[in-house]
Amino acid sequence: MQELFRNPTFLKLFLATFTSQLGNVVGNMAFAYYMVDRFSNQPSLASMAELMYSLPTLAVFWIVGVVADRFDRKHIATYSDWIRALLTLLLLLFVHYDVLFMCFLILFLRSSISKFFGPAEMGLLQGSIGQDQYVHASGLIQIISGVFMLFGLSLGATAYHFIGIEGAIIVDLCSFLLSGFLLAWAKFPEQARMPNGKNRVRDLRFSLVIQDFWQGLQYIIHNRLLLILISGFMFFGIVNGVFSVLPIFSMKYKLSPDQYVVHSSLVTVFMGIGFLIGSILGPILIRRYTRTPILITCLFLASLFLAGLGLVPRVELYFVIILLAGIAIAPINIALGSWLPELVPPQNMGRVNSLIEPVMMLGHSLALGTISLAFPVWINVTWLHLTLAICTVAVSFFYLRSLPGLVRKTTAPATAEQATP
Repeated sequence: MQELFRNPTFLKLFLATFTSQLGNVVGNMAFAYYMVDRFSNQPSLASMAELMYSLPTLAVFWIVGVVADRFDRKHIATYSDWIRALLTLLLLLFVHYDVLFMCFLILFLRSSISKFFGPAEMGLLQGSIGQDQYVHASGLIQIISGVFMLFGLSLGATAYHFIGIEGAIIVDLCSFLLSGFLLAWAKFPEQARMPNGKNRVRDLRFSLVIQDFWQGLQYIIHNRLLLILISGFMFFGIVNGVFSVLPIFSMKYKLSPDQYVVHSSLVTVFMGIGFLIGSILGPILIRRYTRTPILITCLFLASLFLAGLGLVPRVELYFVIILLAGIAIAPINIALGSWLPELVPPQNMGRVNSLIEPVMMLGHSLALGTISLAFPVWINVTWLHLTLAICTVAVSFFYLRSLPGLVRKTTAPATAEQATP
């Protein structure tokens, strides 16, 4: 792990990822509090705001991966941050003048631009470190997620309470600018930036975009192990969609109506602590037992904890179980995050990564759309938790049935090749 931080390119990319996520988390969480606080009788508006973060994936996924594979990934990631900074400035203006429709539109556009960041960042990461460092790098990225789970909602609540929604948006603006400068200053290998050679924007025709997109889709279809892994991501999207509003809803409408701001912040604190613990244990467990058993076991444990969250009557028990759920979920993300770069060559990483997110966001959008329509009239907080548990255990059994035999078939030829010399 120390070798990773001695690599100045990885260090700048790591810090850029951190600050870019900071720009997403603080403003988004503060905006959620703003919506719940100002429109407390219309919880559907908070879900609608979350939809503005997820729906853009379904609009741009077909071109995101093509752009990441055909053009300079460093420039894509850098300008993604800087364009989001400009859009954040417009969001500040519309929030100040209370134009709610335009706020939603800017959130949609900002989220659309952010979708170009992920595939470019993954490609830069893959080309900047060795294959034996993927698990450690994935663990470090999960630690970032754990930190934002630990402090994200609290940062959003603190920013909203002390500096208001406008101050939180300014924090977003500064974070995106800093992330863009870190990427601009980093020196990435040429192969990591442009694995398919130099291409000009004017040569990018619609037919070429469709052709590249189709090639990425065919690559996934013909790689059965990759296809099986990605098939479970729709359920992960449902889980993410429900959980994006669940801490606030659980406290506001069930466990702690009078102190929901404080307690919903503590939910993410305890889950973040669990994520940090799981992110430290994950690489150790994966090296000891390999990815497949860790992935399946942690999914099953997570489903039990999520079901328990829906049944607990007290806030204190909710905190304890959410901490355990965080410990179980972190190794899942590490296993998947470190597996994909091994299965996908650099020249296809953008297209494959861009096809993963729409699968997740389809589930994410379906979940939030259902919540907007059905909560709290037909679906209560308990059933939201049970839905998460059902989706998670379904993925666990799906992987249990599909992965072990497929992994043995995939690794057998490689083992034979190593034994032959």
